[in-house]
Amino acid sequence: MKNDCIIRLETSRDHAEVEHLVRESFWNVYRPGCLEHYVLHCLRHDPAFIPELDFVMEKDGVIIGQNIFMRASIAADDGHSIPILTMGPICIANALKRQGYGKILLDYSLEQAAKLGAGALCFEGNIDFYGKSGFTYSSDFGISYHGMPRGEKVSFSLCKELKNGYLDGITGVYAPPECYFVSESETEEYDKNFPPKQKLRLPGQIF
Repeated sequence: MKNDCIIRLETSRDHAEVEHLVRESFWNVYRPGCLEHYVLHCLRHDPAFIPELDFVMEKDGVIIGQNIFMRASIAADDGHSIPILTMGPICIANALKRQGYGKILLDYSLEQAAKLGAGALCFEGNIDFYGKSGFTYSSDFGISYHGMPRGEKVSFSLCKELKNGYLDGITGVYAPPECYFVSESETEEYDKNFPPKQKLRLPGQIF
């Protein structure tokens, strides 16, 4: 456990610094450039946003990580809407990745979400990392990912119960909230507020 960092709630004074951090962290990772900094900017103004779960991590007075949570739901097969949370963007500064800070931030965030009474969380991510914090495939809970065949094991669709048994007896479909889908043209316009960066097509990108 590292003791050289603190985790606290984000304030409005942090917004520009945090968006810069997110932009640097995601740039050219999943696509040429990125959308995540604009997604974050929009999420803060959405009714599904949870201010009590909007975290930054500081080291030596500098913000090195962030994570946010949003209200979401599972469309259950019995017709009910099961309230859950989703998460992200979450990131750590490029220079400090793979040093344990991300897991500290993640585990703390999940603990706070559980304390607020959240029952479960669905999220798109890499099982190799998030599995270390108790995530498993959503299909293991009987939750399918929207647009994919029912029951299919989708490698990036992850789930974690924050209350034991919260998803017992539930099958259904999870779709990310609409607030996560932003216009690329609007992102391009918003990106003019940041220093220019080169967009590159790199191996491993998925968009």
